[in-house]
Amino acid sequence: MNVSLATVGLSATIVQPLLTPVQVGPYRLRNRTVMAPLTRMRAGAGGVPQSMNALYYRQRASAGLVISEATPISAGAVGYIHQPGIFNEAQVEGWKQVTEAVHAEGGTIFLQLFHPGRMSHPLLLNGQLPVAPSVLASGESSPTAAGMQPHPLPRALATEEIAGIVANYARAA
Repeated sequence: MNVSLATVGLSATIVQPLLTPVQVGPYRLRNRTVMAPLTRMRAGAGGVPQSMNALYYRQRASAGLVISEATPISAGAVGYIHQPGIFNEAQVEGWKQVTEAVHAEGGTIFLQLFHPGRMSHPLLLNGQLPVAPSVLASGESSPTAAGMQPHPLPRALATEEIAGIVANYARAA
C-alpha cells in the first residue's frame, strides 16, 4: 500500500527537515529520526546480547539515532528477564556485535544505562531485595522466569552504597 504525504496531511516542506542530516555533539546523524528505547527481552543467558539483538538493531539502523533498551549497569540492576547487561566482559562483547551491525548500516547507537531501583524482583537479583531511596512499594510487577511477579518492598539504600552505584554507571559507560 502506497500512502502519499498528502494523504496523511503532510507536505514535503514539513517532512524534509526530518530527513536531513544533523550534528549532535560529536555525532553526525544521517537524519533527525530517533528510535526510542524499547524493552525487547531477547538477551541470552547471563544477559549477553546475541545475534538476534544485533539483527534487531541493524534492521533499525536507518534511524538517525538508535537508543538501546534499558541496559543494567550491574547484577543488582536487572529489572526484567532476558535484559541485556553491560557489566561483564561477555555482555560487552555482545554489545560490540550489536554496535558493529548498526555501524555497518551507517547508523549511530547510544546505550541506555539502567538501574531499576524498586522496580525489580529478587528472582532477577540473585535473591537480593531491590534497593530504593526509601521502603515504598511500587505496586507493579516484573517479568521473570516464573512469570510476572509483584515487586516486594525494596530495601532502603544506605548512603554509603550510593558511591558504588555511581561507580557502576561510570564503569558501564
